This record gives sequence, C-alpha cells and structure tokens, in this order.
Amino acid sequence: MKYAVVLFDGMADYPCPALNGHTPMDLAKKPNLDFIGAHGKVGLVKTVPDGLKPGSDVANLGVLGYDARTCYTGRSPLEAVSIGVNLLDTDVTLRCNLVTLSDDEPYENKVMVDYSAGDISTAEAAEIIRSVEEKFGTDRFRFYNGVSYRHCLVWHNGTMDLGSMTPPHDISDRVIGPYLSTAEKAAPLIDMMKKSYDFLMQHPVNRKRIAEGKRPANSIWLWGEGTKPSLGNFYEMHGLKGTIISAVDLLKGIGGCAGMQTPEVEGVTGYLDTNFEGKCQAAIDAFKNGQDFVYVHVEAPDECGHRGEPENKVKAIELIDAKIVGPLMAYLNSTGEDYKIMCLPDHPTPLTTKTHAPDPVPFAMMQKSAPVDSGVASVNEKSAQATGVYVPDGVSLMKEFLG
Repeated sequence: MKYAVVLFDGMADYPCPALNGHTPMDLAKKPNLDFIGAHGKVGLVKTVPDGLKPGSDVANLGVLGYDARTCYTGRSPLEAVSIGVNLLDTDVTLRCNLVTLSDDEPYENKVMVDYSAGDISTAEAAEIIRSVEEKFGTDRFRFYNGVSYRHCLVWHNGTMDLGSMTPPHDISDRVIGPYLSTAEKAAPLIDMMKKSYDFLMQHPVNRKRIAEGKRPANSIWLWGEGTKPSLGNFYEMHGLKGTIISAVDLLKGIGGCAGMQTPEVEGVTGYLDTNFEGKCQAAIDAFKNGQDFVYVHVEAPDECGHRGEPENKVKAIELIDAKIVGPLMAYLNSTGEDYKIMCLPDHPTPLTTKTHAPDPVPFAMMQKSAPVDSGVASVNEKSAQATGVYVPDGVSLMKEFLG
C-alpha cells in the first residue's frame, strides 16, 4: 500500500465578496480532487488544537499526526533544522523575515507594506542576510539565510520571555507600532529591527530593486521564537518510510526532525510560479525509490490568501489539482498497487482577513481498491460540512488514513 497526501496550504476560505460570495474552492476547477471526494470520504478536520495559534507549523504537524500540544516548541526551530543549523538545548531561534515597510518616520509609524519584500529572490535575499550577519551578528546572535524572504536568527543562551512577537503576515497594511513587543527581554531584538531599516535602505540589492520598480527588503522582522524541537520518528511510529516535498524550510524541518526524506526540487518558490511539475515528479520518484508515504506540500494558495488575491487563489488550487494531484494519481494507478490518497488544506487563509484562521478544514480521502459513492460532487467548505463527518484532530485523521 502506498499513501499520498497533497496539502493545499491555506486553501480553505470564507465566502468572499470579490468572488460574489463564493470561496476559491467553490469556483476552482479541480476534477481530480472532486473525483477523490466523490469516490471516498469527505468531511471536516480540526487541525489546530484549542489554545494554539493557527500557523502552518501547528497545522501541518496536526495533519501529519503529531499532537502539537505535546511536541511543538516553536516555528523557527523547525526552519533552522532545515537550513542545517545545529541547535543547542540553550539556543532560542526566531524567524527572520525580510519585509517592506513604508518610509514613515519614526519606525513605529511605518506600515507593513509587504511581508515578503516583493517576493524577493533567494539569491538577492542571501546577499542581504550575509550583510545583516556582518552588521548585527555577534557571539550571541547569528543569522542564517533560507528561501526567498524566510530566514532565521539563532540567539545563543536566549530567552523565550519575549512578549508578543507578531507574524508580519498578520498585520499587512497596518501600522506596526502596536505590534512591536514591549517586553524588556525583547528589547535587543526590537532594536535590531529598528536599526536594520536605515542599514538596508542603503543596501546595493535594495537600491537595484528600487531602480527596477520593485519593493525593497528594507527591514528584518523577528518572530516565531522557539527552542530545539523533538518529534517522534515517523517510521518508528507508523512503520512507513516517508518523504516530505515542499518549497519552505518549515516543512522540510518538520520532515528532518521526523526522520523523513526531504528532497530538494529545483525552481520551487512557494508561489504561483513554483515548479509544480517538479514537485509531482519528486513525489513519483520517492515512490519509485521505495518510499511508502509521500506528503506534497504546496504553499501557493496560502500566499494568495495573505496577499488578498482572489483570482490567483482560485488559479493556485486549479494548478495543484492539474499538475500534481492528477499526474500523481495517474502514476499510482499505473503501478497496479493499491494506494490511498488524501487532499486537504492545513488551515484557512481567508482573503477577507489575509491571515490564518483556526476553523476546521475540508478533507477528502480515497482508497483505490475500496471506492465508495460519497454523494459529494464537489469538495469545498460547504459540502464537507454537509456530510456531517467531523474529525476532532489531525492525529485521529492520520490514524484513519493510515488504517
């Protein structure tokens, strides 16, 4: 038996005025996902435990069958592991975004214009993070570059007593002052953020970006603090050799901590221009190489939700369905081996709020050798709720999926 999960990050949504009261799942042409729903099981699953923030870290841990209430130590440590940082038990890590702030003065009056610095390229970002390390790095603080706007700060002998370090994607188009932590022990981090603005506005990469009409990466933004993670080994838990395929360090970090393979795929970006075909081929190659469980994570719907892009979010769902779900099922069917496939988001990223929500999300799962008539013609938020099927947590869903 082979097991495939395709995770449409942030796909679930609320009825959107820009889509005439529909959700992107309503409107997207997704024949492969709808086929799975029509011939399998459809329902809602609560991926984010009560009391935890609905981030992709907590939600994906839930979908993978890990109880975040007992194993979650923060988002950034998972990303640090993926980047290749050897963490000590006394280290505190933080996510270091490159963002675009408005030119208002002082720093507290600036507006969060773009949490991704205009989709800055990984190559450009690497140059900037190297400069940030040279400027602000010390024996206590070390900066490591990741992918696009997503990077990492390791604070040796740091503290978790930082007050509220707000994710930048939660405050798009808002004045940042009210979201800067006032905790005493966060002061050196906030000071670095403030000083980074004047430093980065003069950076050659940003001068070039401004000349080209692009948004500059004119500030670092620190958040998502955590400590060295400890996840159970996926193979030891389930007896299955697993692979996670993703563009983002967070998911690759989860995979690394769980003892799963995390192959690199050329040309993956986390947005609509990502290499969908490459991700699908990596999944197929994993199965060909003897893997039993493959988890394909696609960031694009989440990014479109954060940016408030209705048409692009619909397009992202359609591209995942056409370029990943369909070809992956075609390969699995061609092998003659039985398989299960499941598709779902990790959490909603509503277009109307541009940030994550903790609501239960729709899922659809099917086993090739045991098709059923679910009566569901199209998988979306309403049809999933209408089935009356409700799974209270991701751990239970994964147990059911793996049988």
